[in-house]
Amino acid sequence: MTGLYGRGRRNAANIVVRSNNIRSAKIPGNFDGFAILQLSDLHVDLSPKAMDRLHAILPGLTYDICVLTGDYRGLTFGPYQAALDGMASLCRLIKKPMYGVLGNHDTIRMLPALEEMGIKMLLNERIVIERNGHRIHLAGVDDAHFYRADNLERAAAHIPTKELSILLSHTPEIYQQAAHAEFDVLLAGHTHGGQICLPGRIPFSLDSILPRRLGSGAWKYHKMIGYTSVGAGCSIVPARFNCPPEITIHYLRSVS
Repeated sequence: MTGLYGRGRRNAANIVVRSNNIRSAKIPGNFDGFAILQLSDLHVDLSPKAMDRLHAILPGLTYDICVLTGDYRGLTFGPYQAALDGMASLCRLIKKPMYGVLGNHDTIRMLPALEEMGIKMLLNERIVIERNGHRIHLAGVDDAHFYRADNLERAAAHIPTKELSILLSHTPEIYQQAAHAEFDVLLAGHTHGGQICLPGRIPFSLDSILPRRLGSGAWKYHKMIGYTSVGAGCSIVPARFNCPPEITIHYLRSVS
């Protein structure tokens, strides 16, 4: 059992860099190839070996923006300064601009410090990204899993239906509501892909109410494109089996 646990801890530090293509006719030609680095479920204070690996990986990556989909802290309660210190160290290696949302492990009290690090936190709001006269919309909602503080209506307000909209949510559980709000893309995390899985990446639990096919990787629901990151860190137990940690670079691909 000791050997198995040691193997799980080593697995938890072996972060994989994945790539994912997002294809849509709404993507302007000027945004073709636009790269979005997604970091999720870092749990920096509980995942020191994974964070060491991330420090080594980040300087060599090429991307246009970075999005962080929540759970910076390890526990759901108590002190959070160690998580903020770890985030500050990471943010010094991340290219700007950075955008983020809070997860169910985070507290609103962390928000000012995260913004001081250069992360534009999106709490039920959206921003516009422009390139050569064309634009896309990036929105974010507050945690919908534990705090239920999400407000999709507010986040989607004033987004033209003909322009690409990307929603950041810590949990993918709001996939139905997001599709109903006519978001084109949903980027989420939270599930850890199960973290401890059977061979074939079959999770014991996703800690989420959603179809298993939406629990990790790329998926589609009606017209909405989705991606659920399995995360870079660990929760509760610092070990992974059959579910390696990941960071993902999403490439926007214009479809004529």
